[in-house]
Amino acid sequence: MNVDGKAYRTVWSDNETTSFSVKIIDQKKLPFAFEVKELLSVSDVVRSITDMHVRGAGCIGVTAAYGMWLAAHESHGDPMLLRSFADSLMSSRPTANNLAWAVERQLSELINADPIDWTEIALNEAKLIADEDANWCRRIGENGKELLFDLAKNKPDDQTVNILTHCNAGWLAFSDWGSATAPIYAAHREDIPIHVWVDETRPLNQGSRLTAWELEKEGVPHTVIADNVGGHLMNTGKVDIVITGTDRTTRYGDVVNKIGTYLKALAAHDNGIPFYVALPSSTFDWKASEGGLGIPIEERSQDEVRKMEGLSSSGELMSVELTIPSVSYANYAFDVTPSRLVTGLITERGVCDASEKGVMELFSDKKQLCKS
Repeated sequence: MNVDGKAYRTVWSDNETTSFSVKIIDQKKLPFAFEVKELLSVSDVVRSITDMHVRGAGCIGVTAAYGMWLAAHESHGDPMLLRSFADSLMSSRPTANNLAWAVERQLSELINADPIDWTEIALNEAKLIADEDANWCRRIGENGKELLFDLAKNKPDDQTVNILTHCNAGWLAFSDWGSATAPIYAAHREDIPIHVWVDETRPLNQGSRLTAWELEKEGVPHTVIADNVGGHLMNTGKVDIVITGTDRTTRYGDVVNKIGTYLKALAAHDNGIPFYVALPSSTFDWKASEGGLGIPIEERSQDEVRKMEGLSSSGELMSVELTIPSVSYANYAFDVTPSRLVTGLITERGVCDASEKGVMELFSDKKQLCKS
């Protein structure tokens, strides 16, 4: 996608296996500074994922795939060390499905190959995973834009289609294009009049800091709102559709996404507003139980809630305490939205009902994974 007229992906590498350098857009610096960060080791990659220099389902997966390239180099042909590096990558964020999917995919390519070829194999596979992620998201955009076209057709006098989204499921959260934003970008590029309500998404403000930054760079009209405003907007007719992303989704259509998604789904359901979730097939957890039971819900540091980061009047990026240090906080990073509240799933293969029947009709080739 575009940053001041230049096309970027979120994660990339040099084209040689001799340099062993992974480049990322440092999301912790946005929107105040656009900086490229260099990762030179597996520990660098683990830290970048854990501390959220990269975040978002697809982006984490692609970063971990490149992390396995560095692991192939650092393990010096030792299968046990390679698996140890893989375990450390998979434990860096426990909820996002794409991370484990990418690491396990790399392991399956490497473990039976000649260690002499590991680095070349892993680099090629990481690039393939990145390309697939970008292409799948582009196709999500093509499939999802039809929903926005239909809403626009039913609006009188070319009125704007108002979309509400939560957290950041934009191109920063994937290799390119994004999931929830892909239909928005596709429709905008075809001159459909749209406007996006952007939840600020406390505690780390991925909406106000990342989604709004992306939309501004792409020229998409948008307005940032406090998280609790969404219900009021739906209740007063100012939202036509809700589209969010997801970090893990069951084959039954249950959606694990950024904390607060469940509340948006409840409000949409109460007001008769369609609630769609966009995801590539790599985000499905084919083995997960119905209702998302057993899926680990990450609990992060209290400091993310206790403090808030922003730009001071002097232009300095600083963190401030929101209350006295003795106050205790809970910081659950995700919640589960049951399939009954989800109107449909937008995937690279098409749009389907959020049900086992709907999902498996699109992904009949995955039935064996459900049994394994």
